[in-house]
Amino acid sequence: MKTHVRALVVGGGAIGTSIAYHLAKAGWDDVMLLERDELTSGSTWHAAGLLPLFNMSYATTHIHKYSVDLYKTLEEETGLNAGFSICGNLRMAQTQERMDEYMLYSSVAETADVYHEFMTPAQIKERWPLVRTEDLKGALFHPQDGYINPADVTMAMAKGARQRGVLIERKWQVDGYKWVGDHWEVTVTKMGERGGNLVPTEEQTVIHAEHVVTATGNHAQRTAKLLGIKIPAIPVEHQFIVTEPDPELVAYREAGNPEHPVLRDADAKWYVREERGGWILGPYERNAPACFQYGVPDSFRADLFPLDLERIEEEYMSMIHRIPSSETVGLKDDFNGPICYTPDGNPLVGPAPGLRNMWLAEGFSFGITAAGGTGYYLAQMMVEGEAEIDMASLDPKRYGSWMTTEYGVKKNEECYEHVYILHHPDEEREAARPLRTAPAYDRQKAKGAQFGQVNGWERPNYYGPLDAPESFDHDSRSFRRGEWWQYAMEEAKAVRETAGLIDATAFTKHIVKGPGATQFLDWFTCNKLPKVGRINLTYALTDAGTTRTEYTIVRLAEDEYYLVSAGAWTDYDADFLRKAAEDKAPEFGYIEIQNVTTQWGVFAIAGPKSRDILKEVLRDADVETALSNKRFPWLSARQIELGMCPVNAIRVAYTGELGWELHHPIEMQNYLWDLLVPVLEKHGGKLVGARAQNWLRQEKSYRAFGTELGRDATPLEADLPRFVDLSKEFNGKAAMEAKGIRSKCVTLLIDGPADADPWGKEALRDANGDYAGRLTSGGYSVHFGKQIGMGYVKPELAELGTKLKVKIMGELYDAEIVEDSPYDPKNANIRVDG
Repeated sequence: MKTHVRALVVGGGAIGTSIAYHLAKAGWDDVMLLERDELTSGSTWHAAGLLPLFNMSYATTHIHKYSVDLYKTLEEETGLNAGFSICGNLRMAQTQERMDEYMLYSSVAETADVYHEFMTPAQIKERWPLVRTEDLKGALFHPQDGYINPADVTMAMAKGARQRGVLIERKWQVDGYKWVGDHWEVTVTKMGERGGNLVPTEEQTVIHAEHVVTATGNHAQRTAKLLGIKIPAIPVEHQFIVTEPDPELVAYREAGNPEHPVLRDADAKWYVREERGGWILGPYERNAPACFQYGVPDSFRADLFPLDLERIEEEYMSMIHRIPSSETVGLKDDFNGPICYTPDGNPLVGPAPGLRNMWLAEGFSFGITAAGGTGYYLAQMMVEGEAEIDMASLDPKRYGSWMTTEYGVKKNEECYEHVYILHHPDEEREAARPLRTAPAYDRQKAKGAQFGQVNGWERPNYYGPLDAPESFDHDSRSFRRGEWWQYAMEEAKAVRETAGLIDATAFTKHIVKGPGATQFLDWFTCNKLPKVGRINLTYALTDAGTTRTEYTIVRLAEDEYYLVSAGAWTDYDADFLRKAAEDKAPEFGYIEIQNVTTQWGVFAIAGPKSRDILKEVLRDADVETALSNKRFPWLSARQIELGMCPVNAIRVAYTGELGWELHHPIEMQNYLWDLLVPVLEKHGGKLVGARAQNWLRQEKSYRAFGTELGRDATPLEADLPRFVDLSKEFNGKAAMEAKGIRSKCVTLLIDGPADADPWGKEALRDANGDYAGRLTSGGYSVHFGKQIGMGYVKPELAELGTKLKVKIMGELYDAEIVEDSPYDPKNANIRVDG
């Protein structure tokens, strides 16, 4: 047992072995992996081994594709056959809406170079006559994937790791982590067996590791307790059954026919594949319970739960409907084991919150598919400082410290049930809601607000009619224009023509102050710092020179700043900010960081009449000039009084109209709401939700973090040189300049279909039909009366007027690159005086 290593990987399933393998492959020659039992003894051993390429997430699609490609090479490298059956993957659709989902995915897949093809019911029946097809609309077929033996692929990666010098130690349990300034001291205990149970012995040692990676699967809650953090990875029971041989299937194969692809009837919520002449059915049923929410019992090893056949009866009967020959075959075996989930179904991959050199790889519901790619991209993050794709959507800090065990249980059970439920881009899942609500929530609801959820906060997506007919369904979702679309359009028009009031309370807010604050922020961000009373938009970069966070910085005093960033990323931003400040405090001096997100509410008022509305409630010695350009210029901040509410007002608007953000004490929010809304309505303004705001900001080419801005592109590639001060030194500057311009962010106007808009996931093609780039945002422009989008294209295609094609609902539509800020490019409306 080595006691000093560069990297210690904890967990010997498919994920952990892949990470160890890829760290060694990336050049780290002092890596050790610990497993408390035997390799694969967690969820890996009872996984079905499917390798689905289908995923709506750009990052996860890349991860899955890398895995599938890697697994095909392991035998040549290691001499071990990973048991990869490349039989393909057929996703069937019973409805047109399911086909719409596949058409949207098709465009996502193109951005990751994932081959796929569509099939008609007749084509399916011709190739696989045992499948009933008369009630199908069609299918999406991935001929290059299939399934693999989970234990074999894990052992192949373990052998590949050993060949590169990785030391793998079994029967060692981690019982403590301690950070000692520049490395981790990890207390480990040798495990023995007694009566078939795994038990600790008296043998104990301490391992000194520069980096630690946890890939502990079902034991994530124990890991969280040892580290003193929260990890919303909690297992859910997943059942699958194996049938006796099906005589018709046996005859079909004996006749020389190829193996069936993995069959997925998403509308019936199951997958089926061949298994030794019979079938494996894996359902994703309702009411599958979470388990081990407080930790795995010591007595649970490679164990299973009793089968609950009644719970999956509906899915079992639908398999018989789809494959009629399976009706007469008996059950041969069954599995009901724990598989980890997270509230959104994506794993937790990246640095642990608040800790140094501690990396998480937890919460994998599709762990075999994700193992190879996770190891590859996490190793890039650890070795090179950043991955080649933006991994923010998988970052563990996307869930804040407000998250509790009960929340994780409810959301993970919901997530399991939603594996095969249609994944609409406008999807809003209902479990554990409402939870985080601003004071005005009930008032907004009374006005018809239909809420979305961001970082647990309830936020109006749009305001629907209070007297809607019974035929109107606020909960309807669509891959095309939903019933909400007309209301979002009217809200967007109101901002352009009169005024709109938007709840932006979920914004992340930090105070940074102290003797070292100015020097720190000057190094931490790439733009000039504003003068006292002014604001600037700026970016914090990764060490790799890409965009880590977007900030609006308000300078309150010489050494005090108010930072506003995206509401979805509070803990993500807070962790990065605090760690950077701690690192630089010895050089710059004392820096104090305060997360004040929940102390301040925010209303944004925007539109041509916004100044008139504020004048009616403003308390000032000279109301007529208090909001003028002279006294309150664009990109400045002032403390004002609206009625009895003190407000830190910022003259900026994410919609591109005259407007202010009104940052107010959260306890006065209802008072301020009651003051503003009647005056807003008197002037013909509207309450406005997030969807209309998203459309409006695209008309101004305002980039958003998580879409246009991320860890795979620099601010210069985002085409934001005006916010980068190259005359100063800042974190990531040299790396940013070294990258050059690999792709460029552009805005496009699109002549799209009459009933659908882009969602920001679509592929772009050039005049020759070749792949040209991808959209990162999409929607509808009320000003231009057509679809709009933003995205990244090859630099040579980024010229104004370039004609491209965008793939929407399976068809190609004309798109043209337009100037930045196509609406009011000179910002005349924003600067209008009064």
